[in-house]
Amino acid sequence: MASVLEDPTLERHFKGHKDAVTCTDFNPNRKQLASGSADKTLMIWNLAPKGRAFRFVGHQDAITSVQFSPFGNLAATSSKDKTVRLWTPTMKGDSTVFKAHTAAVRSVAFSHDGHRLVTASDDKSVKVWSVQRQCFVYSLTQHTNWVRCARFSPDGRLIASCGDDRTVRLWDTSTKHCINCFTDYGGSATFVDFNSSGTCIASSGADSSLKIWDLRTNKLIQHYQVHSAGINSFSFHPSNNYLISGSSDSTVKILDLLEGRLIYTLHGHKGAVHTVTFSRTGDLFASGGADRQVLMWRTNFDTRSYQDVLQQHSRRSTPDPPPHLTDIHPRGPHLHHQQPRAIQISQTVADTQSTDPPVIEVGPGSHSTKLFNGGTHPVPLHTAANSHHSNGLLPCHMTTSRAEAWMEEESVGPAGATAGTQTGIREGERGRREEDEEERGQTHPLEVLSDPPSNLDLTLRHIVQQLDILTQTVSVLEERLTLTEDKLKECLINQSQILKDVRSSEERQRTESEGTEGSPEDFT
Repeated sequence: MASVLEDPTLERHFKGHKDAVTCTDFNPNRKQLASGSADKTLMIWNLAPKGRAFRFVGHQDAITSVQFSPFGNLAATSSKDKTVRLWTPTMKGDSTVFKAHTAAVRSVAFSHDGHRLVTASDDKSVKVWSVQRQCFVYSLTQHTNWVRCARFSPDGRLIASCGDDRTVRLWDTSTKHCINCFTDYGGSATFVDFNSSGTCIASSGADSSLKIWDLRTNKLIQHYQVHSAGINSFSFHPSNNYLISGSSDSTVKILDLLEGRLIYTLHGHKGAVHTVTFSRTGDLFASGGADRQVLMWRTNFDTRSYQDVLQQHSRRSTPDPPPHLTDIHPRGPHLHHQQPRAIQISQTVADTQSTDPPVIEVGPGSHSTKLFNGGTHPVPLHTAANSHHSNGLLPCHMTTSRAEAWMEEESVGPAGATAGTQTGIREGERGRREEDEEERGQTHPLEVLSDPPSNLDLTLRHIVQQLDILTQTVSVLEERLTLTEDKLKECLINQSQILKDVRSSEERQRTESEGTEGSPEDFT
C-alpha cells in the first residue's frame, strides 16, 4: 500500500575521490562507510557528524569492489591491478596483499562467517581464499568469459557468479561443481547476490534487466525492466521486501518485491551510478557513481508497519472508531495497484552535512605481505605518497589536491610549521569554503527559489488535503474489505464443517439401516 511508504531522504554526501566511485559498503558496526574508486584509493568515511575520513593508498590500479568482514575488523578490496587487499580500517592502515588472479579482479566478498573470501576475475575464474590461513583454497572455472561478480550464500554452501558469457552460475562449495546455470540474458550479467534468507538470487544485466530466481524451484519469479540503461549494482534490503539498483541511466530505483513494482526513482547523481548498498540494518543506503560522490540516504520507507498505518488512518478518518477496525490488519502481503507510476524524488534535497570531513591519507604499512599460491613473502610496498614518510601518514600541506587538504587546522602540519605556511593554509581553507558554498548552491537549487504566490500555495494545499482524504477513505475501505474477507472465510469453514457433519450422519444412518435389514432376526 503506497501510504505505508515514507520518502527516502538524502542524509549526507561525501566528496573526496578524484575519479568515479565504483563500490561502497557499510561497516556492520554502523560507524563507517567504505568506498573504492577508479582513483586507486579506498576511503573510510566516519559516520559521526564531525568524524574524520581516511584515505588508504596501496592499489596500483582502479578499485573494483569493497566489503567489510562480518565483524567489521577487516575490509577487503579488489582491483584491476590483479590483487586483493585486506585492510585494517584504522589509522594504522596495515594491509595484506593477495596476488589473486592473472587478470583484473572484478569483485571480492566474505563468507558470512568471515572465514573465506570469494573473488571473480577477467581471467574467467572464481577463486576461494582462506582468510585465517591467508592462502588460496580452490578455483571454479566453467565461465567462458570475464566473471563480473561472485557471492557466497548466507549458509556458505553455495556460490553464485555471473559474467560476460551471459550466464549466472550456481556452485556447490562442497563438491566444487556447477549445479545450475541460468542463460536467458541478452547481454553481460553484471551483478549477482543472494537475499538474506538464501532462498533467492537476483542478477542484473547490461540489457537493463533485473531477474530474481527462487532456488527452491529454480524458476524465474520476478523480472524487472525499469532502467533505460545497464544496471551496474543492486542490493537487497535485510527484510527481503525491497531492492535498490543503480544504473548507467544516472538513477537509483527502489523496488517493492512484495508488490512487484517500482516505488521510487532517485536522481541524486550526475552520470552513471556504479554502486548501491544497504546498511546491515537497512535503515541507510549509499550510492556512488561517475560524479565522484558518495551519497548516503535514510531509507524511511521501511520504518512503519502495515498495522500501524491502518490504525493511524482509522483514527484520522473516524474520531471514535470501533475497536474491531483498529485491531485488524492483513494476515499476509496484499497486492495494491492504486499507484502504478513511480514516485519521483528530486536530487534537490537539503544536505545535512554542513562541511566536508577532514581526510587523513594512509599508506600501506611496512609489514604488508604478498600472497601468491598460498605462499607468504614480505615485500616493501610503495605508493603515490612520498617515500620519506615512513609511517604512511601524509600531512595535508604536502599535497596539492583540494581533496587531500580537508584536514582540520590542528592536523595540517607538524607543530613547528612556519607562520607563513599556516597563513597560506588558512587562506586556502577560506577559498575552499567559498567554492564549496558555490557548489552547494549549484547542487541544491531549492535554496535559491523564491516563495510561490499565495493563491498557488493555497491551491496546492487544497489538492494535498483532498489526496489525504482519498487515501484515508481507501484505507478504511480496505480495512472493511479485509474484515469481510475474514468473515467470509469463517462462514465457508463453518459451512464446510456442517456439510461434513451431515455427510457423516447420513453415512452412519445408512450403515445402521443396512445392518438392520441384513440381521438374522428378519428371517425368523
